[in-house]
Amino acid sequence: MGAILCGAGSNLAPGTKKIETSSKAIFYGAVMIEKFAKFMLENDKVAVWLNVELIEVKEGYAKIAMIVREDMLNAAGICQGGAIFSFADFAFALASNSYGKVALAVSANINFANPAFKDEKLVAEAKELNRTRRTGLYQIEVRKEENNQLVALFTGQVFIKDKEILP
Repeated sequence: MGAILCGAGSNLAPGTKKIETSSKAIFYGAVMIEKFAKFMLENDKVAVWLNVELIEVKEGYAKIAMIVREDMLNAAGICQGGAIFSFADFAFALASNSYGKVALAVSANINFANPAFKDEKLVAEAKELNRTRRTGLYQIEVRKEENNQLVALFTGQVFIKDKEILP
């Protein structure tokens, strides 16, 4: 399957088409990944609230970004752990559901390494470590875009259903 490449770009691979969603231009390679990404962007309300930007999605892999906003800060003035968890969880959802079957988390764990502050851009990269017919294991690193500093390490396991993710 192809990958989603998002953002401004004039050098598109042959056969790639440009589609406008919201006010952002998104470039897709494969039809199923296109439908999947659009479905996830439109239906994951937490990702919408986080204002997640898709960088790349392919089978078993996702890379996304977000900017820490004031409404994401805790009383100590740093990004709330729940916001970081939700951000990593969306990358996890993209990677684990990217094959087209519903994949639901059965466990998830996060370790926080460094704080994130207002206006910092965070990047989450989800990688599939193992996948069988019924389970998948994923690791998601959340890093600061500016200096690549690790903010959090998230691991998650999914149960894969027979049901298709797309309606």
